[in-house]
Amino acid sequence: MISTPDFVVFFIVYTLINWSVFFLYAHDKIKAKNNTWRTSENRLLFFAFLGPFGAYAAIQVFRHKTRKLKFYLVSVCAILHIAFLIWFLMYFMN
Repeated sequence: MISTPDFVVFFIVYTLINWSVFFLYAHDKIKAKNNTWRTSENRLLFFAFLGPFGAYAAIQVFRHKTRKLKFYLVSVCAILHIAFLIWFLMYFMN
């Protein structure tokens, strides 16, 4: 059984990761509009694997990388994270 403070810390860190990924995508969109040096797509996808909800939100809010087929992997990562979070809640909260 996981203690409540550990549980809260996990979700705070998880939220911070997703916010960081959101701002990474936002920063890349700003760079795209200014025609300056951009973040590589592989790096964006790697961070989307770590924080898919932030990446998905940024894609929707900024309409960023919506034409690139490989960025549909962000949705797959989000589904995997949802499955993990459900397992996490069921396993540790019993």
